[in-house]
Amino acid sequence: MSLDNSGKKPSVSADEGSVFSTVRNLWPYMWPDGRPDLKLRVSLAIAALLASKVATTLVPFAYKGIIDSLDGSTPNTALILGMAVPIVLVIAYVMGNIIDAGFQQLRDVLFASVGQHAVRKLALQTFHHMHRLSLRFHLQRRTGGLSRVIERGTKGIETVVRFAMLNIAPTIVEFVVVAIIFVWLFGISYLGVLVVMIWAYLYFTIKASNWRIAIRREMNDSDTDANGKAIDSLLNFETVKYFANEKMEADRFDRAMAGYERSAIRIWTSLGFLNFGQAIIFYAGFLIISIMSIMGVMNGTLTLGDFVLLNTFLMQIYRPLNFIGFVYRELRQGLTDIEEMFKLLDRDPEITDKPGAGQLEITGPVIRFEDVHFHYDPDRPILRGVSFEVPAGKTVAIVGPTGAGKSTISRLLFRFYDVVGGRITIDGQDLRDVTQESLRSAIGMVPQDTVLFNDTIGYNIEYGRPGASEEGIKQAAAMAQVGTFIEALPRGYDTPVGERGLKLSGGEKQRVAIARTILKSPSILILDEATSALDTKTERDIQQALDVVSRNRTTVVIAHRLSTVVNADEILVLREGQVAERGSHFHLLAQDGLYAQMWNRQREASEAAERLAQTQDDPDGFVKRGAPAAE
Repeated sequence: MSLDNSGKKPSVSADEGSVFSTVRNLWPYMWPDGRPDLKLRVSLAIAALLASKVATTLVPFAYKGIIDSLDGSTPNTALILGMAVPIVLVIAYVMGNIIDAGFQQLRDVLFASVGQHAVRKLALQTFHHMHRLSLRFHLQRRTGGLSRVIERGTKGIETVVRFAMLNIAPTIVEFVVVAIIFVWLFGISYLGVLVVMIWAYLYFTIKASNWRIAIRREMNDSDTDANGKAIDSLLNFETVKYFANEKMEADRFDRAMAGYERSAIRIWTSLGFLNFGQAIIFYAGFLIISIMSIMGVMNGTLTLGDFVLLNTFLMQIYRPLNFIGFVYRELRQGLTDIEEMFKLLDRDPEITDKPGAGQLEITGPVIRFEDVHFHYDPDRPILRGVSFEVPAGKTVAIVGPTGAGKSTISRLLFRFYDVVGGRITIDGQDLRDVTQESLRSAIGMVPQDTVLFNDTIGYNIEYGRPGASEEGIKQAAAMAQVGTFIEALPRGYDTPVGERGLKLSGGEKQRVAIARTILKSPSILILDEATSALDTKTERDIQQALDVVSRNRTTVVIAHRLSTVVNADEILVLREGQVAERGSHFHLLAQDGLYAQMWNRQREASEAAERLAQTQDDPDGFVKRGAPAAE
């Protein structure tokens, strides 16, 4: 988010007393730098609005002239000439209203580009910022609730920009002009009643609107909660079906919507109270001024046309006065809608590039962890003095029990988090001294849980190198052993994969992810339990593809299945955040330590699974081999 002159981030709040400062902070969206075309549109829109206000001010005088010309005082001998005057005034009255309406519509047309540019600019800024925030933030967020916050915020910014720019200042100008006319034509007493009425109207509007802000926030929270629950349930559609919990999910969503319903009812009830209170205040002032003007007509100080002129001005004042109340309500409501989004924009990214950070220069690459300490929570250390080196072009595997810190190593390499102590280097360059973009461009990742974009297979492979040629995409798919499968599909590379790739099997998704990484052609490769969720046959097939990808690349393999790392140049065994053992597969087996225990357990589990599979395929043979008879 851009900084103001004090170096602080602009903030947005809907709290009482902060509206004008907030509007000032939003000025860059109303008067965008580098867009003289939009600034011209704003200027022309304001000019059109002022022109409509001039027409609005003159129209009542035409109406007064019509009434005075028809009051019966015109002699019969001058009837023909007398008829021409009201007709001309009626034409002027009609033309004035047409001009007013025309300039108001021109104002809206001119300002449309400004409002939509503000929406687009803020939405894009928020989207960029969401990607800059840390992995810690995104692991804690609720996608549905976050999307609703952004949706409301982008709509709110258009409301605030439009009303603040085009309605508040011109309406104040109109009040001033009408006040001058009242003093000039009718005297200070009429102005006094008008001022008291306007002050009471605005005071009541502000106080009532401030009261409604708390209700609006409560409604927004309920709306965010309900949308978050809905999206969460739909994303976990299969899990809901597995447990037949459709009713429970519906009840959960309904409870969230019940809170929204209560808040929405309170919003509409409070709006009715606000509108009724405004009407009472206005018509009380209207009654007093009407009685004063009737007395003026009766004693001859005012004409019948003056009475109509006063009432016409009052009704014309009611429109902008009511609109000021509406604008204030909409501004407060819009600010309430966007304050949550601006809180997101005010949140600082946990990981940032140093000032003057350079590009990562690859010569090896050689990865080195030097006495690395790390924790997510200070009370629970994850890595405690981990040191190792991955030589250029070699493969180092990291294994260990669950919770030993294996996946944390991949997150630190991508610099999703910074180390607490020690340092990580690539070719001698500390990861904190280079740009995140250059670092992540040099690393390829094949994770255990592959999530694809809801697009085509071709798009998901091309994501590894946007703009890659069709031939390059096909070569990557062939190397990942998925090309034949894709070409056998009716739509080939244009086949949609569904949300998160759910139209593909686990093995097919994994091969697409491998093809995507091959196309990226990274200098460093991280395989984070890339085959642990697959069956044995699929694992073997994909392992062959991974062997091709990792050949001559500096590779870090994080594995659960030890059978996938037997050919690694070195294996590190982590236990409680420390390197407990290290060496080749056969060296570690010979030590008969933690690695050997893990290997034996997995081998026994694998053999048991194979025996079970054989039993299911040949139950008679199983019995013949001596299974106990059923009792």
